[in-house]
Amino acid sequence: MGGSVCVIVPSVGNHVELGITIDGLLAQTYSNLDIVVVGPDRDEGRRVSEAKGVKYIDDEGSRTRADACNVALRETESELVFFTDDDVIVPVDWVEKLVRWFDRDDVAGVGGPNFAPPDESTLWQRVIDVTFCSAIFTAGTNYGKVGTRELEEVHQLPGVNSAYRRSALEDVGGFDDGAIGAEDVLLDHRLRISGHKLWTDRESVIWHRRRNLSRVRKQISNYGLVRTLASERYRELHHFTHTMVALFPPIVLLAFGFFIWGANNGGMAWPEFWDIRVSTVPIGFPRAGVHTLPTLIVLYNIIAWYGAAKGNSPSKDMLTIFLSPIVTFTLHWNYGMGVLRGRWRRLSGRSGLQIDDRSR
Repeated sequence: MGGSVCVIVPSVGNHVELGITIDGLLAQTYSNLDIVVVGPDRDEGRRVSEAKGVKYIDDEGSRTRADACNVALRETESELVFFTDDDVIVPVDWVEKLVRWFDRDDVAGVGGPNFAPPDESTLWQRVIDVTFCSAIFTAGTNYGKVGTRELEEVHQLPGVNSAYRRSALEDVGGFDDGAIGAEDVLLDHRLRISGHKLWTDRESVIWHRRRNLSRVRKQISNYGLVRTLASERYRELHHFTHTMVALFPPIVLLAFGFFIWGANNGGMAWPEFWDIRVSTVPIGFPRAGVHTLPTLIVLYNIIAWYGAAKGNSPSKDMLTIFLSPIVTFTLHWNYGMGVLRGRWRRLSGRSGLQIDDRSR
């Protein structure tokens, strides 16, 4: 297509990594390219951006990524709009790889997978990436999705690696005001119900640094919260997996409670505890209580290990796969709690504006 491109980078309080992202964008092989960073007026990102000759846009007090991106959309005029984050390492041909698909009239948006850079990540960041890219347990993420064909139609693009026709974004009015954590989900849903098609290019990878586990917990909890609230506005976004994950925290608490009750009522009597022969059935509720929890833990670990081993993360190795159930549990617990919070807020009529997981 060879059209004009603008890459929009929302940034808050992360000027060091932002500088690396800008360097990667300035080195792109595609020439018809503008780069803009959008963030708070007094953020250090302004100094870094302007020192590198990149336009910095005041986000006008935006409290969310969606609102900041809408401000940037109003201030730019390119035919194509790319979005990424301020904590990525950008391959030099990233823009060029995605631009080529807009020669097709049926492409309104296109993106690609994103992975943690294995050589620049801590052990736990690599474990988080392996978990995010699990073939089974993804906890609301879409990071490691790799199509089976060169270009494959999808329902959603990852916000860190996405490109759209400006005309399509204008057709749906940009991002939903106040959305955070699900702004890309909502945008892509409205694009699709308006008749636009989204695609993924398996070769257009971007390297995305993972946050530490404490920040990931907050991020994933926010995903569960916002996606639950979003499904109230757009019923089509509700999926049975939200209900399944919402049941995870109560099931964990019940399993631990059953174990403690069983242990206090003779369930760990020796040597009967280990006697699980068919002839001993029924084993009684106390023994069932102390056996249920370890059985669930073993099954959960096996499924988590399998999903991690079958996933697409380049950080896969024996150690990261072995540790993945720890992160998987953390993600499921926090996503489930986010879903439960969202449902409570819907029931109590207090949906409200979502708070970003970065301080604005």
